Amino acid sequence: MKDFSKIFILVILTSLPVIGQQLPQFTQYMYNTIAVNPAYAGSREALTVVGLHRSQWSGFLGGPTTKTLSIHAPLLHEKIGLGFSFINDELGYENFSYMYGDFSYTIQLNEISKLAFGFKGGFTAFSIDDELYLSNPNDQSINRLENRWIPNFGAGVMWLWERGYLGLSAPRLVNNSYSKNTSYQALERISYYFTGGYVFNLGFSTKFKPSFMVKATNGAPLSTDISANFLIFEKLWLGTAYRFNNIAGALGFMADFQVLRDWRIGYTYELPTSEIRPYTNGTHEIVIIFEAFKSRRLETSPRYY
Repeated sequence: MKDFSKIFILVILTSLPVIGQQLPQFTQYMYNTIAVNPAYAGSREALTVVGLHRSQWSGFLGGPTTKTLSIHAPLLHEKIGLGFSFINDELGYENFSYMYGDFSYTIQLNEISKLAFGFKGGFTAFSIDDELYLSNPNDQSINRLENRWIPNFGAGVMWLWERGYLGLSAPRLVNNSYSKNTSYQALERISYYFTGGYVFNLGFSTKFKPSFMVKATNGAPLSTDISANFLIFEKLWLGTAYRFNNIAGALGFMADFQVLRDWRIGYTYELPTSEIRPYTNGTHEIVIIFEAFKSRRLETSPRYY
């Protein structure tokens, strides 16, 4: 199989005057909301640690690989939430690392709903593998790119109630550039996220949770994720997901299991629906969730988002 990184990355770097880097995407976005909305920090009312690994378009050498680790918890009678997230995203020769802290403040609106405001701040690290420069020493467009640590910040708001949520956020609000040359720009683009979900009771042992995430990025196609999950006996989640996107559309199948009182593990297999489908074996995503110091209220009324 041909090296995807050379086919894809070199064409983009040498053919376009502007490159826009977007945050990596996840099929199990509902378990990793803090990556895109800082208002989510502390909302699960427990110390929550989430680890996720995503291998996109397996079968391509240099296909996107993403690793993320996040931790967040509530403080001060659950009015304040603090969190930290680390994301490493590799695409061919390009490497991005996101290290951001999160702060949220929650206002209780009434007995069943609350409004949370969040702020995110940190750094994005960008680097290019030396192999790219060595194999293309005379390509001036590549030589204009540089390894950089770039500060950025974001904000978000969430309306939460016992059975559902709605959120609006922009995790990075500054258009940073990775290039010194003003005629050739490699930009960190602003993305806006609109998320939501709700949990329905279908009987004594089954619950149904539809959710969605809409992402709008300047200079990129609109991306919409929708999912439908069923919870069986408060232990096993089973569901499907679909992404509407001209470049990276996909159909996914998810399973998530409560292996221990504080531990959950989930797996997703995703099939592309775009023109890239004949050339890949699909996408694999694994998530591990650990929660501790849960309040007594959560024991009788657990959280589903």
